[in-house]
Order: sequence, then C-alpha cells, then structure tokens
Amino acid sequence: MSGRRRGPGDVLRAGRLRLGDVSDRGAVTAELAVGMVAVAVVLVAVLATGAATVARLTCLDAARTGARVAALGEPDDVVVAAARRVLGDRGEVRVARDEGWVTVTVSTPFTGWSVLGGARAQGSATSWAEP
Repeated sequence: MSGRRRGPGDVLRAGRLRLGDVSDRGAVTAELAVGMVAVAVVLVAVLATGAATVARLTCLDAARTGARVAALGEPDDVVVAAARRVLGDRGEVRVARDEGWVTVTVSTPFTGWSVLGGARAQGSATSWAEP
C-alpha cells in the first residue's frame, strides 16, 4: 500500500463510480428540506384551522347563553354579561330585539396565520323572549 492519499479522482479512474453519480450528491438533502417546509406549512394550516374552529364554537356558545338569558326577560346588560362570561374579555356582544324575538350576536378575533390579520369568528343565536 502506498503512502499516497486517495481522492475522488482515484475512484473515477478505478471505474467504481460513474460520472452521473457525482451530480446527484446532496439531492436527498434538498428533497428532505423541501419536504420539511411542506410539512411545516400543512401543520400551520391545520393549527390555524383549529384556532378558527375553537373561536367559532366559543362564539356560538356565548351567543346561545346570551339568548337563553334574554329569553327569561333579562335586560340587555345582563344578557351581555352572561355572554361575556363564556366569551371572555376579547370580542363583541350585540343584542337586538324585534317583536318578541331576541338575537344575540357575538364576534371575536382569532389567532392564526398573520395573513388573516383581521379575521374574526362570529356566532349568533335567536330566542323568543318570555313576557
């Protein structure tokens, strides 16, 4: 065995490696990087959808609670307070009365993708107000 150091040229001369194989180096790494980005984008989309769904369900629960309280004949400030107990501090509660019917509409911003900046979830419930 000689003391000479072996390099990639020796492998090519020995015929163990085809020239086409040299250009494929790093292809797996590049494909993995692209795949990881795709997985991250899908994960963020799933999480943003989940956040929107939770915000929507919370709005619906708050609106239903407000409508039930309004059906008992309570004044609007009591209805808003009941809806806010379910909704939390963030969000908006509106009460509309029309010929014996009461509609409570609740909306709140939800966190998600920054491109959805001002996105809001909304829910409403209508109930017959008891006399």
